[in-house]
Order: sequence, then structure tokens, then C-alpha cells
Amino acid sequence: MSFIHKIRQIQLIGPKIRKMRKERRLTQTELAARIGIQQSDLSRMEKGEYRVSLDTLFRILGEFNIGVSEFFEDANKESLSPREMQVMRDLKHLAPEARREVEAFIAFKRSQNPRVEGVPVADLDLERKSS
Repeated sequence: MSFIHKIRQIQLIGPKIRKMRKERRLTQTELAARIGIQQSDLSRMEKGEYRVSLDTLFRILGEFNIGVSEFFEDANKESLSPREMQVMRDLKHLAPEARREVEAFIAFKRSQNPRVEGVPVADLDLERKSS
């Protein structure tokens, strides 16, 4: 599995857990207690800062009474476009200093357009931006 794909999976899983938890009107503390983990760990999972183990994911799905396929059904809709994948591959092959420069440039450009603030870079419409 590629580096980029792994990052994208982490980005998709946490927000999906948060969305489902909120739809069920559960607090992080309540869900964490039901599945046997710390609230702080659940918070980090939802933010994408912490990988969700399969065991934990299965406990969450069991608590929500849904299957794996249902949980991931939206993942394809949120996938990166071929152009976005190429940009990510290009970024991956840059030297660390060059990556930091690209990240700083992206942060600068995002600061100029507050409408997209808080949106992960991978979620921006790069096709539209480059036109």
C-alpha cells in the first residue's frame, strides 16, 4: 500500500467515526467507554492523529451496528483524482527541505483564501485551482 494511500485512509476513518458518533448523539467519553478505550485516544483517532486498530474499528462498527463495507462505502467518493495522486507522488519524491518549502507555500496560499481554511489539502479541487 502506498504512503499516500495510507495517509488518505487515516484522514477518512477518523472523520467518519466522528460523524457517526455525532449522528448517534454520543460524546467521545460515552463511545470510548463503550468500546474500552480512553477518550483522549478516540479524540486523536477522530482528528487523524492516531491510527485506528482493526480491533478498535470492529468494536466501533459493532457499537454502531454497521458492517465494514457500509463504513467504507463513501471512501471511493472521497478518493483523490489522478492529478492529485500525481501531485502527491511528486511531493513524496522531493527532498525533505523541498517538501517543507512546498508545505509552507501551500499554507501561504491557503491563508490568502479563508474559504478553504481547515480543509485538508487533498480535499481541495486542484483541477479547478490550476485552470
